[in-house]
Parts: sequence; C-alpha cells; structure tokens
Amino acid sequence: MPTNPMKIHVLGSAAGGGCPQWNCNCLNCARLRSGNPHLKRRTQSSIAVSSDGQSWVLFNASPDILEQLYAMPAAQPARSIRDTGLRSIVLIDSQIDHTTGLLMLRESNHPLRIYCTEPVYEDLTQGNPLFNVLSHYCKVDWQPIRFKNGRFDFTVPEISDLSFTAYPLKSKAPPYSPHRLDPHEGDTIGVVVQDRRSGHQLFYAPGLGEIEPQLEPLMQEADCILVDGTFWREDEMAVLGIAQKYARELGHLPQSGSGGMIERLAPMKKPRKILIHINNTNPILDEESRERATLTQAGIEVAFDGMEILL
Repeated sequence: MPTNPMKIHVLGSAAGGGCPQWNCNCLNCARLRSGNPHLKRRTQSSIAVSSDGQSWVLFNASPDILEQLYAMPAAQPARSIRDTGLRSIVLIDSQIDHTTGLLMLRESNHPLRIYCTEPVYEDLTQGNPLFNVLSHYCKVDWQPIRFKNGRFDFTVPEISDLSFTAYPLKSKAPPYSPHRLDPHEGDTIGVVVQDRRSGHQLFYAPGLGEIEPQLEPLMQEADCILVDGTFWREDEMAVLGIAQKYARELGHLPQSGSGGMIERLAPMKKPRKILIHINNTNPILDEESRERATLTQAGIEVAFDGMEILL
C-alpha cells in the first residue's frame, strides 16, 4: 500500500429519505427512534474520494450535505477565511437525494465544477432546474460526460493521482425528467476510480438496476465495489404496504432472490464488497438480523455514515 492510499469517505449511506425517514414507522425507523443499539442513523448517500486526504472529489450532493461535511473535518482545511477541500463534484444521476445539496453549496467562491452526463444536465436545467437557480449564486462549471465506446475517461484538476472512468448503467430517470418514459444513455452512471500510483480501483454504483455483461469484469477487477443496496427483496415496499412498486421497476437490483445482488457478488473473490444507498425498510440495517448474517456469510459489508475505506 502506498504512503498515501486512496481514501474513500462515506458521507451518507442511506437511500432517499435517510433512516429514520421523517414520516416512516417501519420496523427499522421505529426501533432506531426508540434507541435500539443494533441500528445506526443514516443520512442520504454520498461519498468523497481523495489521494492525499486534503483535496476531495464529491460524488453526489445529498440534502444532508451540510451535516455530512460538518462530520468530516478533512473537508474543511481552514487555510483561509473561506475554504474547502472539495475540488469537483461528480453526479451519478439527477435524483433529488443526489442533487438537492448543490443548493447548500451556493456560497462557493468559485463556480461549482460538476461532471455529469447530458441527460442529467437536461434534467437539472429543465425538469428540476437546480443549475438555473445556482446561476444566480456561485454558478456551475459544467464538465460534460460524453460516452465513446461505452465509457468516458477523465481526470480532475488538483487531483492528478486519480483517474476516473464513467460507464452508463440501466436505470430510470426521475419523475420530473423530460425523458422519464424514454430512457437515455447516461441517466445513471457507475464510475471506476483508479489510483495511478498503486493501480488500486474503486467501482462505485449506488444506483444499479442490473449487472450487465460489460460491468462484471469491471467489478471483478476492482479492489473495492461500493454498490446499490437499496432493497433486500423485489417486493419489499409492496409487502410493507408502502407502495405498489418493485425494486427493479425503481431501477434497483435487490439483494435476495434469483439473480439478486448476493448471488452476483458472492462469487467475486478479489474485491471488497460493500452495499450503499440502503432504503430505510431494508432489514440489513439491523446488525442482528438474519438478513445481515446472510450478507456477512457471503462476504458482503454494509456501509455506514463516516465509514473510511483505504485502497
């Protein structure tokens, strides 16, 4: 391991709404509110990546971003009266729980350098025009992610030790997207982050509706995969009487069942396997649950807020 390994800081590990969700009384939310020691409070999913622990790339900006940055001292190096360790932002998609926090960063001294695809840019200038709002404050320096031969390679200024490769994923655009019913390449992406010094790689995909054939080698070759852990079962929301919507219908591959995340991840020998973007209804949030034990037996971990991963 190099002197300064690649650092991945989990800012938030939950799906939209966090856990406990403000209006939910499912088993997890109720137990967490009552002080059950086997459940952790979780904010909405986001990570930050760095090669030196000082300059960071933020992946998604959740509505909880201010609380998350406060809990991450390395994000504020305090070198001047106004300062931040954040150098750029990569948006995985245009979902509310991954983009609303951009508004909380409006006091930036410089335009927010944001890497995202053209469909995401369209969503954030039309369906949910956050970029237009930010034009009245710090402004946005849009860095387009445009795929060539199914991938897009880029680097981030000030963080030359890391390289980034984006891949389109099968998923769904949010309800306010101008093309909600017309899927576009780039509605959702996965990203491989490579440390150029060591060659170590992270595969990050918090929204993963299907492990397509071209993705499996990327996951097999990674040193760590941090992927969609939204639902335990395909009909989780329906069984609880919350919504008649199913996991794959919402763009998420459930953990259990035929072809589920456990079945697909368990045979992978090289990578450290970690689930993120976990819905408040998912029983794996209970550290004493049978479902968590099943994950552990399969060699799969569950991300938590403040988790530090070194590669």
